[in-house]
Amino acid sequence: MKYTVYALYSENFSKIYIGFTSNLPERLKSHNYLGKKGYTRKYRPWVLVYSEVFEVKSQAMKREKELKSARGREYVWSIIREY
Repeated sequence: MKYTVYALYSENFSKIYIGFTSNLPERLKSHNYLGKKGYTRKYRPWVLVYSEVFEVKSQAMKREKELKSARGREYVWSIIREY
């Protein structure tokens, strides 16, 4: 199984979301259409702006934590500014 760390951007609300999953297409559907509650439902629609694939779940979790740090969030915003 592979794990994807990803960053989403809501242009309408100027928000980002960082997460990880083992099934990115289904997770994106959940964020944009299926989810009934939670943070991402409030700021739809979301666009995938960044992703990285890992073979090991613990590595994906570590990278997700890095991207959620102040430096990691600045990195995601720098990608969005170039987008």
